[in-house]
Amino acid sequence: MDKIVKRYFQLKQQQKETEQELKELRDEIVGYCREQGTAECVFGPYRVRLISQLRKEYDDDKLFDALPDLEVWRLLSKPDPGKIAGLVKLGVVTEEALRGTYEQKDVTLLQVDRVK
Repeated sequence: MDKIVKRYFQLKQQQKETEQELKELRDEIVGYCREQGTAECVFGPYRVRLISQLRKEYDDDKLFDALPDLEVWRLLSKPDPGKIAGLVKLGVVTEEALRGTYEQKDVTLLQVDRVK
């Protein structure tokens, strides 16, 4: 078991290092594309695309005040934009009731594909 735990620890350390390097590389690629004023570039056999998305970040207190009853609040337990969107689609909560309970955040996704 010592070997298994040791290997697990090593892999977790590797994962942290890999995630940090990925973040740095992502920041460089996004920065380059923004400097060039483009959302799509090709580098050798790789195509890079920046995809912009708006995400809602809910304010717990405002959201609690906006929800029709406590049972709905308990379903959420933590503001989850996906669950909230589902409740809106089901008609349990209206967009109007939620207005003012969130801020929209612009998020840039990076997609790198191999061009054939």
